[in-house]
Amino acid sequence: MAKVTSKLQVTVPKALAERYRIAPGDEIEWEAAGDAIRVVPRGARPGRNLASRLRLFDQTTARQRERDRRVKPARAADRGWTREDLYRRGRAR
Repeated sequence: MAKVTSKLQVTVPKALAERYRIAPGDEIEWEAAGDAIRVVPRGARPGRNLASRLRLFDQTTARQRERDRRVKPARAADRGWTREDLYRRGRAR
């Protein structure tokens, strides 16, 4: 795990630097990715051309369809009352 210094600097762990061939002096890009931060070595960004962007989109869509297929929609529990009962409650009949 890396720590952020008082100057907001971060050390890249050696194993990751070797895996992604990041060397001293190389530039990296920081990207917001939802609730996370993505660090991308410059020039290593996937999806620069249309074909690879479409391929990544298709892979992501297939993963989401698989997730949607596995998750069954939740059923509302029978509470013994309906929404209409709530609207009529407290009114003169």
